[in-house]
Amino acid sequence: MSDLFEELRAALPEGAVLTDPDLLRGHQRDEADLCAAGMPAVVVRPRTTAEVVAVVRAAAARGIPVVPQGARTGLAGAANAVDGAIVVSMTAMDEIVEIDPVNRIAVVQPGVVNAALSRAVAKHGLRYPPDPGSWESSTIGGNVSTNAGGMCCVKYGVTTEYVIGLEVVLASGEVLRTGRRTAKGVAGYDLTRLFVGSEGTLGIITQVTVALRPAAEESLTLVAVFPSTAAAGAAVAAISSAGLTPSLLELLDRTHLGAIEAYQPMGLRTDAKALLLAAADTGTRAATELERIAELCTSAGADEVYAATDAVEAAALLQARRLAHPAMEKFAADAFPGGNGGLIVDDVAVPRTALAALLDGVETVAAEYGVAIGVVGHAGDGNLHPNIVVDRADPASVERGRQAFDAIMRLALGMGGTCTGEHGVGLLKREWLAQEIGPVGVRVHQAIKAALDPGGLFNPGKVF
Repeated sequence: MSDLFEELRAALPEGAVLTDPDLLRGHQRDEADLCAAGMPAVVVRPRTTAEVVAVVRAAAARGIPVVPQGARTGLAGAANAVDGAIVVSMTAMDEIVEIDPVNRIAVVQPGVVNAALSRAVAKHGLRYPPDPGSWESSTIGGNVSTNAGGMCCVKYGVTTEYVIGLEVVLASGEVLRTGRRTAKGVAGYDLTRLFVGSEGTLGIITQVTVALRPAAEESLTLVAVFPSTAAAGAAVAAISSAGLTPSLLELLDRTHLGAIEAYQPMGLRTDAKALLLAAADTGTRAATELERIAELCTSAGADEVYAATDAVEAAALLQARRLAHPAMEKFAADAFPGGNGGLIVDDVAVPRTALAALLDGVETVAAEYGVAIGVVGHAGDGNLHPNIVVDRADPASVERGRQAFDAIMRLALGMGGTCTGEHGVGLLKREWLAQEIGPVGVRVHQAIKAALDPGGLFNPGKVF
């Protein structure tokens, strides 16, 4: 490996080639629990596309696998290292290259943090809508690679709706530029969308051009408290069928409410079986729309419906939702002696009409396998995250958790759903992707991979 290290140090800036074992261990995995991770041979932190090209060519010459990483906030193991790999950390490529208010686009390097881009474009009266829960730390490159979603998806859609161009380093070391800067454009195959959601298996993204939207008006927010998760699901279906377009429609079950309140007390109703958080940002119609949402929640059986009195209270409610994952991590750690509790995070999406049935089904699964499952999710687009709590130190507990995970997957696919709404496939859901897309779909995926990465260089073992 010494010749590889020498070549990398010659091509990259001082300090950009990491071989210290402690630093290597720190880059082994993302936040997905119970997914295998190997020990990389080296971690590199390039700052330019040319440096990424040099890394890829050095790896290709030796047949060494390459694993791209962003902030490692993913929840499916897509950024996990494999033994002997070169991990390419993109976090040093964090420049906002351009903001064009007239054409409503921004050009960024992949290491730009989502929230940083959002704040930068807000100064121009613009908005970058995708807002994953980890937006304060997750990077645009990682968001693109996993086609990340977020709380705004119910109205504004996921990352792919806003990516209009990419710069990608291919396994050959060539640099491919896809897409456009124009508002419209249909020339050739849509290669941009091919790379969005490819989880680093087809190339390394080194620049992203995103579409921006005018800044939304201040939203109005309400909370509805329900006696059951199924009643909350029925309210979601009623809101959708009424033709309303909330900018946010989120569900938290009792387990999450208790975990969040313990993690950061803010006066949440921990006695409620489910809480629905809704918002509307449709200008002069927002108040009318929110009033109609409140009526539908009441008709669906809500015990209590109340509106945020001001922007500060609304922001606090939104922050409570963003705390769901770290709060559940602490809840799981505290649930077993020695802090050995862990989470298997599911990410299924079903048609909105099946949401209530899915919520009922998750309760049945929890009882059948004897595991605690907290449910949180983007109810407005049918995307739920059942969090399965397991004792890492107890193989029987872990096995029951895995069985519960598989049962929820079967349930969602049987309802016409998908194995991942926004977290991606990674290591966690490879077999479920194969079941969802079928043998022909798998062969097409393999053919595309073989065409772009014939040596299997990029992120081996992920997705399929």
